[in-house]
Formats: sequence, structure tokens, C-alpha cells
Amino acid sequence: MRFYLGLNSCCILFSLFFLACNQPKANKATHQTVYIQNINKKFTLYRNGKPFSIKGGAGFTQLKSLRQAGGNTIRTWDTAHLAAVLDSAQANNLAVIVGLPLPTNINMDEFYNNDTKTAKTEKDFTQFVNKYKNHPAVLAWCLGNELPFPYKPKYICFYTVFNNLVDMLHQQDPNHPVTTTVMNVQKQNIINIKLRTDIDFISFNIFGAIQTFKADLDKVDWWWSGPYLITEWGIEGPWIAEEQNAWGAYVENSSTKKAEQYLDTYKKYMPVNDKRFLGSMVFYWGQKQELTPTWFSLFDEKGNKTEVVNVMQYLWTGKQAMMHAPSVKFMLLNDKGARDNILLKPNTIANGKLYFNNADTAKLTYKWELLPEDWYKINGIFSRKKPKEIKGAITANSGTSISFKVPANEGPYRLYVYIYNNNGCYATSNTPFYVVKNP
Repeated sequence: MRFYLGLNSCCILFSLFFLACNQPKANKATHQTVYIQNINKKFTLYRNGKPFSIKGGAGFTQLKSLRQAGGNTIRTWDTAHLAAVLDSAQANNLAVIVGLPLPTNINMDEFYNNDTKTAKTEKDFTQFVNKYKNHPAVLAWCLGNELPFPYKPKYICFYTVFNNLVDMLHQQDPNHPVTTTVMNVQKQNIINIKLRTDIDFISFNIFGAIQTFKADLDKVDWWWSGPYLITEWGIEGPWIAEEQNAWGAYVENSSTKKAEQYLDTYKKYMPVNDKRFLGSMVFYWGQKQELTPTWFSLFDEKGNKTEVVNVMQYLWTGKQAMMHAPSVKFMLLNDKGARDNILLKPNTIANGKLYFNNADTAKLTYKWELLPEDWYKINGIFSRKKPKEIKGAITANSGTSISFKVPANEGPYRLYVYIYNNNGCYATSNTPFYVVKNP
């Protein structure tokens, strides 16, 4: 108790002693199914006796496509339908990092200070782990997602609950390591995970901050020099202020441009030569609504793939894909682009036109869609439900261009286009606009 109530300087003094006595050691338990070995500060993940470098997709669908692209691991965030996910992963020769969800610890009284709730969670997790720990697809357990690991004394109960669960996992299933995820490299999180928990490796969810990831790690390596995994990486999310227009709508690049960004980001910033690096998992392997239905989605609802999937195949295997998605340049709305603060009058006719990077557009099909904008956050989180399409708005459609009737109600909207070829690939582009009576 005194440790938690002490000043930060006390934490620092204790940590120096702790680190001197707790440097990473080689894992000699080679009989384990999955373990991490440290030889001369080179960390290697082993699975079934062989080195295993994680080439993963953060998601739990399109598993056959993941394997075909050269991936070997998926990551779940919760326990929903886990039996089916594990069986499907095993059928496709994939490993699974199983997410065990924990509520946020910002409001401690709702869960972590409630002995009844925490005891039930530990019991439920124990039964769950014992049920699935021998499944051959299990690679590791991920306890919580992006939880804060703060200094403040009021979080004592959080650390007690968290560590009880970590201990349970180690005792019930010594064959699989335990991790937790944090957002970016934050010194407070790293120090407290090192000092107050006994997880086997740290996992990072990192997007735009990957550009400074190596430098950020260097700043904390005297506190912590253990192994790590990147559990989410990709294009920057829809939360960067400079990519908003005048009314707060976020500007989204075409899927073709995103593919270029994924390739460039990986080549420039992925720490593949770091001896502590266990691998990475691209986000999002599947389809999901996050501000838009296309922002992070590498697939559509039917399993058609964007060019990013081909990029990942090249990065994972060194081989280029045979089939590619259409190469989209941009979309214009009334001859204006997404960053031009497009204002339209209600009930007028507007025109959208799509441009390509090459002239070969034969055999392409097009789907245009008009949606009200999901441009706001509820409790800091974008809605996970796709807005309802505005039906009957399109008045003329030639494939690469359309005319549509502007909605009568004022507010923000977004025009989408999906471009499909005949080999299971597709491209996307969209443009936000605002309906106002007197633009």
C-alpha cells in the first residue's frame, strides 16, 4: 500500500532497484507450446518448437484470404463465437491471439472496486481459458485493450484485479503467453506495466505515431527492454484535425491512395530489424464501420478485397499478386474535391464524377451510394452502425458519373462509389458535402 501511495520519485527509486533485479532472461521452458526466448537480447517467439514471426490481420473474418496472402495470425478483441473462429483459423493454418475484454478503468467504481463483479469475471475467464487452452490455434491471450496503466493510488484495485487475472492465465495455461495492448508508446503505461504487472510481452496499437515509434521506444528502453508486438497498424484514423473540412467532416483517401500509404508506412517505419520485434497485425482485416464503412476496411461485406490486401501479400511474401483492384485517382462533386468544403442547396441536382489512374476501365461495375454523415463521436467513439442509405436520390448514372438530387434536410452527407472488377477486387472513393439553404 505504501508503494502505491508514495510520490512519483519513490516509484522511480523503486523501479531502478526493480530493473536491476529483473532484466529479461532467456526462457528455458522449451517444452511449452508457445514461448518467447531471449538470447543476447534477441527475442524470438516459438510455436510448436519453431520460430514464429507474426504476420497478422487484426480481425476474425476472411481467414482464407489471409492465408492466401501469406499471413499467419489473427487477433480477436472478445470471446464472441470463439469456437468457430478458432476452428476456422485451424482449418486455414492460422494462429489466434485471443482477446479477453476488460472494462475501462477510468471509472473504478463500476467494476474494479466491485468485488462481486470482479470475482465473477475471474471465474468466467478461468472456465473459458480451460475450455480453449488446448485448441491448437491458440497463440496467446490478450488481457484488455488499450487500458490506461496510471500511477494514481485509486487504481490499486485495478492492478489487483489485472494481476489476479494474469496469474490465473499463467497458472491455468502455462503453454501460452499473456499480453495486453496500449495505444502508442506512453511512458506512464510502459513503466507501470513493467513495475506492476507480469505479462510476457507488450502489444501496441499504433497508427500515425508509427513514424516516431522507434524514437519513442528508445526513450523508454532504460525502463523496459522486453519483447513487443504491434497488434494494430495502418493508415491514420479519422481523428486528425488537419484532415477535417469546415464543418468537421473527415477527408478519406481513395482505396488506391491508401494502398500506397500502407506500403510506404511499412517500408519506412515498421521495425522489422529490431531484435525485440515479434511481428505486426494490419488493421482492419475485414469490413467495419468507423466513421465510414470504408475507412479501415480491407474487404467489403461480401469478401471482395481492396488493393491493400495485395500490398500485404507483397510485404509478407515478397511476391506480387496476380489480380489487382481498379486504380482510382479521385472523385469530384460539382467539379470540387473532398477538401474543398462543398456546400449544396437542398433539392437541387448535383453531379459526381470518378477519375482513374489508367484508361483501361473495361468490365468494371459501379455502385454509388448517398449516406447521411456519421461525423460525430458518442463518448469519444464513432458509431459502429452504418447510416441508412438515402434511396432514390440518383437521377442519372453512366457508371463513372452520376447526377443526384440533393437531400432536402440541412446537414452533412457523403457520396460514395464502389468500383468492382471481375476478379474479386474493388476500389472505393467518397466525398463529403453539406446541405445548406443559402451556401
